[in-house]
Amino acid sequence: MNKERVLEKQKLFESISQAQLGYFPTPIYKVNKISEELGVELYLKRDDITGPSVFGGNKIRKLEFLLGDAIDKGSSYIITHGATQSNHAMQTATACNKLGLNCILYLLALVSPDMANLKSNLLLDKVLGAETNIIELEGGMTEAEGEKIAHEKAKERIKELESEGKFCYEIPVGGSTPVGTLGFIKGLLELYIQLEENHVGDIDYLFVTAGSGGTLAGILAGISLLDSDTNVIGIAASPKGEEYKERVVGLANDALKLLGVNETISRDSVKVDTNYVGKGYEIPTEEASNAIKYFARKEGIILDPVYTGKAMSGLIDYVKSGIIPQGSKVVFWHTGGGTGLFAEKEIVGDIFD
Repeated sequence: MNKERVLEKQKLFESISQAQLGYFPTPIYKVNKISEELGVELYLKRDDITGPSVFGGNKIRKLEFLLGDAIDKGSSYIITHGATQSNHAMQTATACNKLGLNCILYLLALVSPDMANLKSNLLLDKVLGAETNIIELEGGMTEAEGEKIAHEKAKERIKELESEGKFCYEIPVGGSTPVGTLGFIKGLLELYIQLEENHVGDIDYLFVTAGSGGTLAGILAGISLLDSDTNVIGIAASPKGEEYKERVVGLANDALKLLGVNETISRDSVKVDTNYVGKGYEIPTEEASNAIKYFARKEGIILDPVYTGKAMSGLIDYVKSGIIPQGSKVVFWHTGGGTGLFAEKEIVGDIFD
């Protein structure tokens, strides 16, 4: 990929508001021992060390654009949603503090927390001082019913704040909006400059966790913007129906419109593998646990049980089963989430021998 071409595409972002939150570019490098064992050139894009705190991750890319937009619109309160151990919620609280904004969280207890012994991201939310509202799934309540309650409560809180003359900006789960998706179009351009500067050349495959959709959408939109042949594979962290692909396409194409370009992605370009989800979101798998231990012991790299452990277990299986040919150049986008290893046992799983 020609570096000058990528730099030209970066100019598309010059007129778009963006808060300064992360430490970019995040590193990319080859994991040598695992590359040798698997028989591929495997590179990690280290968004787990995005910052601004030691617990930064991929959501910071989205939040730079989302909170830039919020500030432009005069908002002083940021409201967002997630599970109790949501990386996005914790990173939103971090970003709000850095920018002097008030943060309100509505968190669904898929795994009921011990409020007397808070762990991981929920503990960090409290340390960061975010207004934290937890919705317990009681009496057989479904996840969808819990989400509905969370959004109703958020609407009530927004109405209350706006009656006091305060402006609110609501962000959905994972920060996955067209504005948030811009963060990963820009991130994809950043990656391709690094590949050129490090003399890696064209890559054959790019693996990333498929969660709420914005990260995958941004990467695919960036691939389209550069007319790249890289094969992008999203490994699902939770069950996905066919409508998920439509959501990713919508996010990608709406984000490209915000940049004022004519490029689009099609449904056929969205490849999401749900074979590594296991029993569901925040439910660990043996394969993910093995991937966590493998990377920790071979490279000193920490993955997490909810997202990157599952995604990496998929990548490893693709190589070992021959779906990815030997000698291929592969990038794994490490989206972070290491705090998941300090969550409730039901989320962490069996990571000890």
